[in-house]
Amino acid sequence: MPEETLAADDDIRHVNAFWRRLGLPGLIDIHTHFMPERVLTKVWAYFDSAGPLVGRTWPITYRLPEDDRVERLRAFGVRAFTSMLYPHKPGMAEWLNDWAAAFAARVPDCLHTATFFPEPGAARYVARAIEAGARVFKAHLQVGGYDPNDPLLDEVWGLLEDHGIPVVTHCGSGPAPGPHTGPEPIAALLARHPRLPLVIAHMGSPEYAEFLALALRYPKVCLDTTMAFTGFTEKTAPFPREAVPLLLELQDRVLLGTDFPNIPYPYAEALSALARLELPSAGRKDEWLRAVCHDNAARIFGLYETDRRR
Repeated sequence: MPEETLAADDDIRHVNAFWRRLGLPGLIDIHTHFMPERVLTKVWAYFDSAGPLVGRTWPITYRLPEDDRVERLRAFGVRAFTSMLYPHKPGMAEWLNDWAAAFAARVPDCLHTATFFPEPGAARYVARAIEAGARVFKAHLQVGGYDPNDPLLDEVWGLLEDHGIPVVTHCGSGPAPGPHTGPEPIAALLARHPRLPLVIAHMGSPEYAEFLALALRYPKVCLDTTMAFTGFTEKTAPFPREAVPLLLELQDRVLLGTDFPNIPYPYAEALSALARLELPSAGRKDEWLRAVCHDNAARIFGLYETDRRR
């Protein structure tokens, strides 16, 4: 058997062993990337060049054709995932949304994902995406370089708040800061839209404590684990040990995310990093892992019964 196949089999075996030990029916990963091929090719080229928004060597572990990436997630036991995609300039978001709607139609285990950019007409195409069944949105403040409080987005945020649709938002200043990253723009946004179901990507890295504080203040705010706690991230943006107890306090609002396929390590490492966390109540560790890796997203998105005894 080819070495590449053996490595893939080992990868799949480790991931499946993780969720089976917890008695879960599988995983729900709310931060995975699928996008038009020509866009993803440019994204991968940017990572390959260690561009300024990346700032370090960043190999892509799952540089596979689209169908193979979908099948790898299924082999991992990922029962639902997303197609996080995002514009970096005006005029992109609407056609990205059209592509994502078609992708979700042909890949039913992908949550229909959409996005937006501060531009005239944004509220119109966001409303259209909601009517078409979008269940989660992506806002990338670092790559997009925009202020979430731009008046062109006022109606967009109102629509998402009123419909209760989660918005996975890269708003932390890692791996490199943008002109509108950090907790202050998000604090201002939430002050105007306190019921907005934001999902803070990457646990808000590196401003973990500030974003955790916002989640404590606003009960609709969640955080995803994307790349947090892994050896790769801990080298440059370690999660503060004094904030670990808050992970238990926010147990029902922490969601598994990985950044698949754009991660510089095997998928299992994202899960092992969660398992290595030293929570203050060791007896609740498995309960916390079950909530984070499946049950919270199942509840928020209304996906499945969370009774694992079936």
